[in-house]
Amino acid sequence: MKNPEHRVQITKRLLREALTAMLIEKPLSAITVKELCERAQLNRGTFYAHYADVYDLLEQIEAEMAAGFRAALEPILSAAGELRPPAVTKKIFECIEANADLCRVIVGPYGDKEFGRELLRSSKESCLKSCLRFFPSAEPWQIDAYFSFVTGGCYALMECWLREGMKESPERLADAAEKIMEHGIAFLG
Repeated sequence: MKNPEHRVQITKRLLREALTAMLIEKPLSAITVKELCERAQLNRGTFYAHYADVYDLLEQIEAEMAAGFRAALEPILSAAGELRPPAVTKKIFECIEANADLCRVIVGPYGDKEFGRELLRSSKESCLKSCLRFFPSAEPWQIDAYFSFVTGGCYALMECWLREGMKESPERLADAAEKIMEHGIAFLG
C-alpha cells in the first residue's frame, strides 16, 4: 500500500498541472471543477477532499509560491544578513523555476496580475528597509527608483526566460542580473 501522504502530493500536483494548463487557455472564472478533474483524471470527491473550489486551489498554489519567494528574500531582509543581490536573485530565479507553470500563467492573458503585483509590493517594502540599513545616506526615492529599475528588469528577464523555454540555469540568470545590478548600484552610494 502506498503512503497516503505521497498520494496526496500526487493528487495536488495533478490538480496544479491541470489548473495551470487550463489557465493558459482561459480565465479562472470559466474553469469548472468537473472539467478540471477530467483533465487531471481525478474524481470530484478527491478534489473536494482538498479544496473548496478552483479559486481555493489557485490561492493555495499562489500561497506556496509566495512563501518560497519570501524565503528567497530572507537573507537581505534579516538584520544580520548582508546585501548580496546575486545570492538573492539566484534564489528568486530558483523559485520561479520551481513555479514555472504558475509564472507562465501570471504573465499570460488569464493570469492573476494582482498576485504578481502583490509579490513585488511585499518584497519592495522589505527591501526598502534593508537598503536603508546598507545605504544610510540614500534617500528613500533613490532606493525606490533603484528597486523599480531592478525588479522591472528582473521581471522582463523572467518573461524572456519563460518564453525561451528556460534554457539557462537560475545561476546564469542571476549572474547576468548581478552584472547589471553592480553597475547600477552606484546610484545609491
